[in-house]
Amino acid sequence: MTTAEYAEKHPEQTTLDDATKVDKVIPISDSDSGLGAFTGINEKALLRKLDRKLLPAVTILYLLSFLDRSNVGNARVEGMVKDLHMTGNQYLTGLTLYFIGYVLFEIPCNIVLKLTSPKVWLPTLTLTWGIVATSIGVSQSMSGFFAVRFFLGVAESGLFPGVVYYLSMWYRREERQFRISLFFSAASLAGAFGGILAWGIAHMNHVGGAAGWRWIFILEGLLTVLVSLSAYYFIANYPSTAKFLSDDERATINARLKANSDATRDESFTWGNVKQAFGDPKVWLYGLGFHTMSLPLYTLSLFLPTIIKELGYTAAQAQLLTVPPYAVATLMTLGVAIASEKLKLRAAFIMSTSSLAIIGYIMLLAGRKPGVSYAGTILAAAGIYPSTAVVLSWPANNVSGQTKRATANAMQISIGNLGAVLGTQLYRSTDGPRFFVGHGFALGYLAANIVVVGILWIVLKKENEKRDRGERDGRLAGVEEDEWLGDDDPRWRFQT
Repeated sequence: MTTAEYAEKHPEQTTLDDATKVDKVIPISDSDSGLGAFTGINEKALLRKLDRKLLPAVTILYLLSFLDRSNVGNARVEGMVKDLHMTGNQYLTGLTLYFIGYVLFEIPCNIVLKLTSPKVWLPTLTLTWGIVATSIGVSQSMSGFFAVRFFLGVAESGLFPGVVYYLSMWYRREERQFRISLFFSAASLAGAFGGILAWGIAHMNHVGGAAGWRWIFILEGLLTVLVSLSAYYFIANYPSTAKFLSDDERATINARLKANSDATRDESFTWGNVKQAFGDPKVWLYGLGFHTMSLPLYTLSLFLPTIIKELGYTAAQAQLLTVPPYAVATLMTLGVAIASEKLKLRAAFIMSTSSLAIIGYIMLLAGRKPGVSYAGTILAAAGIYPSTAVVLSWPANNVSGQTKRATANAMQISIGNLGAVLGTQLYRSTDGPRFFVGHGFALGYLAANIVVVGILWIVLKKENEKRDRGERDGRLAGVEEDEWLGDDDPRWRFQT
């Protein structure tokens, strides 16, 4: 059965795509689909209810995750490297070990999520990394620091791809990108709060006989532990079992998702679906899209206090001066998310904001005055964070098939964080204050991001055009009307 024949037989499931005018089973439409009329539920009010219940919960967890992974940069300027008798290069090795643990356990963690439930798995991950993060504050040697950083990466590896998959089981395709970007904005918020907290906590130097940098890890880690224990109560499961929904609300959510995505399909886990993700070139391009962003993202978040201090500021001043770049980045992330969602454009916004970040790094490389270089950090952050947010939401919108999507999300983060592994070795203490190697690599990666995203844009656009012309309709031969082929189905259209 061709897409045209299906549309003729099932007009109620066919809509006009906002981006490409094509008939398909999985429509892209406004959030208020009219399905609520059958249950008496106001869809917009229901969507606001979901946002209030789901988004603050997962955003808090990610804020703590980013805080606990990046506060090592704040601790460094407070004397951690000296107290643990490490060289600058040994400190960089500790940063690298975090991402090795992260990359190795990304996909297994998302498979565990698929086999368990978010209400159990996400808080358990948070509790684990909270305990590990706290233990950094009591580490007495370089080897202890190395071990803790590795296991922190292992524990945190499942959160981001897990939440992206989790949100895809609640929201329609056109509703996900903004919400994932809102969730990701916690990363830049963590940077802003981290600078303020580090400045305040550092004043506890010698309290209880402990250095100020130790209190940064201890207090922020204990906060994560406390929040994780309450997360067992405030993280909801999937719509079918969520207790905060009425029966009518549950029915409306299921109807909305059934008309728009694969979230309501009873898909059991199979290794064949995992293999599909590994065999799809587009998934590897999504991964490369994040790979080319992760190096500038993590080098900025891990080394920004050091970069600013090397411009001639004191440690306390550097902690506070990290706040404005992250504040601007948060506003930019939200603004780009809204514009991208409204205009139904992904690639164009990624390429534009990556270009803005490139300007920032040019200022860092060329600037000889502290004020110019500091302004460069603001532009770099303002470009990196919104680009990364849109890149990370792309496969959640475009990959269909629950297990394939969960695997693709994890693959994207794993491939991406290999860039972070490299990035952690670039900002050596002897390279300041201009850090030609680190800034140069970040600029080059951002340029590569524009190339990769441009290629992916062309690939997706051409695939949509082939499906519009019916060139993929042969895949429907022998397929039942209610059978779904995931994003290989010719009735599916990719967001570009």
